[in-house]
Amino acid sequence: MTEDSELLNKIWRNNMREHKVEQELKKENGLTWEQDGITYMDRWIYIPNNRKIKEQILQENYDPADVSHLEQQRMM
Repeated sequence: MTEDSELLNKIWRNNMREHKVEQELKKENGLTWEQDGITYMDRWIYIPNNRKIKEQILQENYDPADVSHLEQQRMM
């Protein structure tokens, strides 16, 4: 299982949605839909309000091990 599919699986298993998302799904206007248990909002994957999932996304996409931030030296 790849990291992407593992993350999607976590999102799929999380069944909590904000009221706004539920309302958007009811509109059936084509901008918000579900496919294979994943909710899409205007072509973007809906990320549930789940701290662990959000932290994983941030770590995987914004803290790569081979890249250092320009301000890192100044912060130290």
